[in-house]
Amino acid sequence: MVAILKQIEHRRISLATACGIHAIQDGLYATVYVLLPVLAPVFGLSYVQVGVLRAAFSSAMTLLQIPSGVLAERFGERTLLVFGLACSGFAYLFLAGSLGVVAIAFSLFLAGLGAAFQHAPSSSLITGLFQDGRRRAALGTYNAAGDAGKLGFAAAFTLAIGVGFTWNYTVAGFGALALVSAVAVFLIFRRLGVGDRPVNDTDEGYPSEKIGWGIRDRSGFAGLTVIVFLDLAVQSGFLTFLAFLMAEKQVPISLAVFAVVLTLAGGIFGKLGCGFLVDRIGGRKSLIVVQCLTALGIVAVLLSPNLIAFLVLPLLGVVLQGSSTVTYGSVSDLVHRDRQSRGFALIYSVSSAAGITGPIVFGTIGDQFGLAPAMLAMACAVLLTLPLSVLLRTKPEGIAIKDDL
Repeated sequence: MVAILKQIEHRRISLATACGIHAIQDGLYATVYVLLPVLAPVFGLSYVQVGVLRAAFSSAMTLLQIPSGVLAERFGERTLLVFGLACSGFAYLFLAGSLGVVAIAFSLFLAGLGAAFQHAPSSSLITGLFQDGRRRAALGTYNAAGDAGKLGFAAAFTLAIGVGFTWNYTVAGFGALALVSAVAVFLIFRRLGVGDRPVNDTDEGYPSEKIGWGIRDRSGFAGLTVIVFLDLAVQSGFLTFLAFLMAEKQVPISLAVFAVVLTLAGGIFGKLGCGFLVDRIGGRKSLIVVQCLTALGIVAVLLSPNLIAFLVLPLLGVVLQGSSTVTYGSVSDLVHRDRQSRGFALIYSVSSAAGITGPIVFGTIGDQFGLAPAMLAMACAVLLTLPLSVLLRTKPEGIAIKDDL
């Protein structure tokens, strides 16, 4: 009994630590959205330069997601998570002293590199700790922590600037927090003995090199990849153009921006709650329910009067972003247990690419036909995931591993 209670305590502390990492890294990522408008007049940035600086962070994170999953197998998740936090911390300290556009771009690229070394290792760590159940609820908690970090850091930066702190000192403070957190994470995980086991041989006796990428169901994983891409493209597209839509509905710009905050707030509860939903009714049914409600919510916001639209937005945020918990939780069903980090790295790479592609595609539709058709296109794109859900069948963990990706 004592051993069981100790294991439960270790799980909780490890999950809380992973959630803290996610909150900090996603918070640093979200800070870029409120930082660039402050830097633009200071450095005379054009819109193109702003876009390039935004892409510097996102591209580094997208390109290095897969290598982070592979390296986690070689060095253990703990090393990668500590490295990612330290890298982001130094990047923000360097950013605080930047004197030109090139230095800012380098700092943001370095921060994106650090951010790449957290999603896949953390998700792999969590699935390893919760193999015997409540895995999706744990991943949902982890995902919700990231959204809480986004809101917290963006709000803290805005408040600091509002009360008179310069952007340099605020950014430097964020960097110092990341560095201190890296030391704390290292000490906590080392004491618990968590995340330090490189993958050598599988528990079933198969040599590691024979597993390859460990994808046990290629058609299921391919279907999941398309679902994640469509889902995240709609998420990023909707959040990007929501304020513009509310402005078209004659909402003052301050309230139009607040619409995004309401949606993100709902997303925190959605990512947490959808994990429990999957545990209760299963992944496929949860995906169908969540995506149907998402499509319905987008149409409702588009067609409803302003007051009703504002009331719908937090509820829409629950399902719009909660779907990520449903999809990410399916990775462990389709990938061998010793290749979890690679599986998550692939999925997170797809989601990052979708986050870049979605606003461009739906923005193009908006330029050509208007925001209303763009929003309807998002609703249709969400519904395209429903027939693909039939591919999300799972196979028993003990089957022989055939040639895979």
